[in-house]
Amino acid sequence: MHDLRLPYFRLAANAYKTLYSLSDQLGKGQLDPKLTELVYLRVSQMNGCAFCLDMHTTALRALGEDAQRMDVLAAWRECAFFTDAERAALAWAEALTRIGDGAPDDVLFDALKRHFEEVQIAELTFAVATINAWNRIAISMRQPVERRAS
Repeated sequence: MHDLRLPYFRLAANAYKTLYSLSDQLGKGQLDPKLTELVYLRVSQMNGCAFCLDMHTTALRALGEDAQRMDVLAAWRECAFFTDAERAALAWAEALTRIGDGAPDDVLFDALKRHFEEVQIAELTFAVATINAWNRIAISMRQPVERRAS
């Protein structure tokens, strides 16, 4: 639809590499990769990042994620397809993404603590912050989505 505004990944190469390295490290952490990708996909839905939606839907397919769960992810609260742990993570991700509405409350944090170790909560929080950064970069720079062969 639009051309890339500027080659940000070359112009700010060190910053790009640092953010990429953070994403890479999170992928090697203690969170289930499928959960991390679900969070990335949900945050990207909220932010309207086509590039990231394409990337993380593809990643979830490669991890064997069920297509129907991806189809209903935007309405996860209305569907029984998600575990309590996934629900806690998705609620946390949404609250952090909408941080302007106020700090996440203790109810959300207590739900996280029922399902995740402290290190996993920390990694999840960094994952949400990281995908929000990627979304903002890709959207503002008009990162194009390449059409895949069907």
